[in-house]
Amino acid sequence: MYPENDSHVPAVRAVDVHQPTPLAPVVVTPAPIVPVQPGALPSVASIVLPDGRVVTGYAIQPTQPEPVAAKPPVSRAAVNVALGGVGFLAVCGGLLLLTTFIAALTALITQLIILAAVIFGGWIAVQIFSASGHKGGTTVNIRKAVFKRNRFHG
Repeated sequence: MYPENDSHVPAVRAVDVHQPTPLAPVVVTPAPIVPVQPGALPSVASIVLPDGRVVTGYAIQPTQPEPVAAKPPVSRAAVNVALGGVGFLAVCGGLLLLTTFIAALTALITQLIILAAVIFGGWIAVQIFSASGHKGGTTVNIRKAVFKRNRFHG
């Protein structure tokens, strides 16, 4: 990408060359096979072939696999997660109903307070603005009253 500088002589560098040393191949010697006697002597079986020959040998019993513990069709973790989800939905639904109930109760109380204020205010208005002339009590006519020395003589 950049042009090389031809005016300088390249520096001589000492170079060490390393040659890999081969490793000796690993010789795997198989472990010696030690015959082991079975715990109990198996029974000897003899078979007569169709041509009349007799073959004798030990009967080989097929190995039975270990019985596998019966697994449930659905894992316990999946059941627990599902039950937790159902419980969570039930709680959320209950909380939603609870908040709806509280909102409705608040609206009812507010409407009852407003209704009581309207009825009580109307009753007070009727008492104040009623056209009845007689309010009750004693009426005193003081037209002929005499005031002497700031005293009333009736």
